Amino acid sequence: MTFPIEKKLVIAVSSSALFDLSESDKVFREQGAKAYKTYQEQNLDKILGKGVAFPFVRRFLSINQKFPDEQPVEVVLLSRNSAVTGKRVFRSIEHHDLNITRAAFMEGKSPYPYIPAFNASLFLSAHEDDVLQAIAAGYPAGMVLPSKVTDDADDHELRIAFDFDGVIADDESEAVYQGGELDKFVAHEVNNVQKPHNPGPLADLFKKLSYLQALEEQEEARDKSYQRMIRTIIITARSAPTHERVITTLENWGVSANETFFLGGMKKEHILNTLKPHMFFDDQKTHLESQLGNIPMVHIPFGITNHNAV
Repeated sequence: MTFPIEKKLVIAVSSSALFDLSESDKVFREQGAKAYKTYQEQNLDKILGKGVAFPFVRRFLSINQKFPDEQPVEVVLLSRNSAVTGKRVFRSIEHHDLNITRAAFMEGKSPYPYIPAFNASLFLSAHEDDVLQAIAAGYPAGMVLPSKVTDDADDHELRIAFDFDGVIADDESEAVYQGGELDKFVAHEVNNVQKPHNPGPLADLFKKLSYLQALEEQEEARDKSYQRMIRTIIITARSAPTHERVITTLENWGVSANETFFLGGMKKEHILNTLKPHMFFDDQKTHLESQLGNIPMVHIPFGITNHNAV
């Protein structure tokens, strides 16, 4: 039985995150809305190139192919375009064989207020203002940062990597750490080791991914040849003994990651270059840097480390 949208894992994506709109944006910035509309109409059948979020979205949607009866995931388009200028986006969606059928076209306005209306556990956009407003409203959102787009058709796995504090969990411990004394942070975490964290902006996304992994486990038990596709990873600057509260939190929520890295201040790039995730979420921009520029990264402007941004 197909899940209704209220029970699906829904991700909302802007056209700027899904496709390469650099040429279109240049026309808008330099010539204005009227010229932009004309440009899109003139290039209606010119297929847009893949954006930073494209490899992630394509694999995410393929989960439905694994579970055709349930259809447990959905992607919706939330766009600043008008429906007229959005025609090119939908033609590109059709060309790339992406099963995206729901959309909201806002004709220049930010679409973030409609995140809960579509039951979205994540909104991906390249527009910083939209993301900041969404986070300020308490909605799960992230800004896709520019990077090289690689989409290996032979790589069917979906690898999703998360920072912990300020992303999966709230920023309570991050606020203690930002106080500047490492000893106080360690003592705080040890003293609260049995107290689970409150959820952060992407907690719902992480939990629902775990539910999908449970479906994969059931399928694997039924069919030994089944190849799992969802792989979740936590990459945190924490180390022992502060690692234990992370584990306490996940156990309390009844979820887990496939892999967890406690780096103790090591550069996350070292792990990311080996892992090659299709998306990495972090609340600190200093952790969202890659010399190779080939890791799709998303900034979650939440909590104490971003308090001046909102």
